[in-house]
Amino acid sequence: MTIAASRTPRQSVQIKTKAKTKTPQPGVLFQVEVKSLESHLFAIKLTVKQPTRRQRVSLPVWIPGSYLVREFAQHLQHMQATQGGKPVPVRQIDKNTWQTETDPTKPLQLSYEVYAFDPSVRTAFLDRTRGFFNATSLCVRVVGQDEAPHAIDISANHLPADWQLATGLKPKKVDPAGFGRYTTENYDELADCPVEMGSFWSGEFVARGVPHRFIVGGAGAWFDSERLLADAQRICEAQIDFWHGPKGKAPFKNYLFMLHASGEGYGGLEHRNSTALICQRTDLPALPPTRSTSGRAGGETLASSEEKPAALKATDGYTTLLGLISHEYFHTWNVKRMRPAEFRRYDYDRENHTELLWFFEGFTSYYDDLFLRRTGLINDTTYLHLVTKTFNQVEQTPGQRVQSVAQASFDAWLKYYRIQENSPNATVSYYTKGALLAICLDLTLRAEGKGTLDDVMRALWTLGEGGPVREADVARVLKLVGKRPFTTELKDWVHGTTTLPVLNLLEQAGAQVQHDKAPLAQQLGLRVTETNGVILKNVLRGGAAEAAGMAAGDEWLAVEFEPSSRAQNAESWRITKLEEVNLLRGQRTTLTAIVARDKRLLRCTLHWPGTTQAIKLGVADASKLATWLN
Repeated sequence: MTIAASRTPRQSVQIKTKAKTKTPQPGVLFQVEVKSLESHLFAIKLTVKQPTRRQRVSLPVWIPGSYLVREFAQHLQHMQATQGGKPVPVRQIDKNTWQTETDPTKPLQLSYEVYAFDPSVRTAFLDRTRGFFNATSLCVRVVGQDEAPHAIDISANHLPADWQLATGLKPKKVDPAGFGRYTTENYDELADCPVEMGSFWSGEFVARGVPHRFIVGGAGAWFDSERLLADAQRICEAQIDFWHGPKGKAPFKNYLFMLHASGEGYGGLEHRNSTALICQRTDLPALPPTRSTSGRAGGETLASSEEKPAALKATDGYTTLLGLISHEYFHTWNVKRMRPAEFRRYDYDRENHTELLWFFEGFTSYYDDLFLRRTGLINDTTYLHLVTKTFNQVEQTPGQRVQSVAQASFDAWLKYYRIQENSPNATVSYYTKGALLAICLDLTLRAEGKGTLDDVMRALWTLGEGGPVREADVARVLKLVGKRPFTTELKDWVHGTTTLPVLNLLEQAGAQVQHDKAPLAQQLGLRVTETNGVILKNVLRGGAAEAAGMAAGDEWLAVEFEPSSRAQNAESWRITKLEEVNLLRGQRTTLTAIVARDKRLLRCTLHWPGTTQAIKLGVADASKLATWLN
């Protein structure tokens, strides 16, 4: 394992690669540089070597892996076109498409700017601390030349001297800091390789013969880079083994993790040979007291007496980060290569619907934490706590009885990615319920002794040659592995809204199912925020709060009680935390909730519900669990 944290001054940079023979210019060439860090503007120049007479260019409206039309064109400005140094007409013909009137015998140059100040992994960002972009936010698609070779020149002009660049793109002629020219076979490959720029830490490891690089921006001096590399390596090796066996070959020549540590962010987006990640800075592993922090630029030194870290807990932020790493890396196979048939070719101009996100996102959500357990990063207890959290999230979502996971997959563009106050009542997460569905199929296969879900995933990969998949293919492979049709399960679990038999199957697999009182908000049918008073985020269908007439957006200000035997007058109490309601209520079963809605005070009669239960999973039979979790 190699650890590096280089900071290469810009003035010492030299070109390290040079073509031995002159090669033809690519048909489509982008030149990207920073116009202004303070204004958050990228400047882009595009050269089309052989344009059509009426050449169109189009900026994508979405990015694969994030199923929402985001209208990236809203940030594009000053589109201009020239040929031979002379202006040519260019006009916008719809929300994301421009058309030029050109001479097809001469190269066409387009120039424009893009505003970049979205810190997510989906778009583009630029300020004095870092730069980041996906080509779907910066690089217009040259209509009719999607399959032509593309190149992109990324300039270090106007950047701090210590900035570096990292990307999964193939380098053609770049300097030691990573700036220069990169090439792609087509537009899809360009769109699938995000770019990170800044002063970041960088480390490397090799997993089953494949070089992996990990960069981290925004970390503090306390960041334990060696542990992050070691744990990521274990995850990567386990997943390569899962798909290809210990001697198999991964379908990529190198891989890049790009992690930005921020104050509050979280998220990830998968790509064919890289992933962009965001975590909270406090989720990074911290150096233990026994580890020397001197000389961090050249790596860290383990104290001789240091012991292997204990298994992580479900509540540890670092567990969440490792789960994210595991999730996005598993996507390298399950969605980036083996993918819904509807995604055989992306249509960047509109929604691309599929009913299979329960498989590609839900099953990936099952395996992400399972690989933490299989690599020993967490133990049985922690893993079952994570499953507990997933189960309770689904149970607390009334929308699971409204939409199937197949419907939720298809409607992701309208519902899952457009969260509003009624979302929990109208839809269900194909991530969480899809993960529970994967558990049910896996434990059913194991109980019947014919195979495992691991066998199903590998067979799908092999039989489909790592390409597009339909639900019929999943059904066919389930039958092949399980030695019987799974028609009923797919009908009820995927296309129905019946409760999944996950608890019974977990008990059979060695887990202990315990019932506990649900959190107060769940008992009342609420989801709230308590930062500045009690604000109702969601009022859940069929709950006590809904029956009382409370609504999302209400501020719960106070509670009022009828006179008791000990008091002649009604009692009114101001509340700032939800738990105070329960303390003030005592044994009374009815109260008046005083809420503010549209600046009016309303009184809602709330009848206290019976005890609502949540489940908690523990270890009942460790040997049985081992046959599943190992």
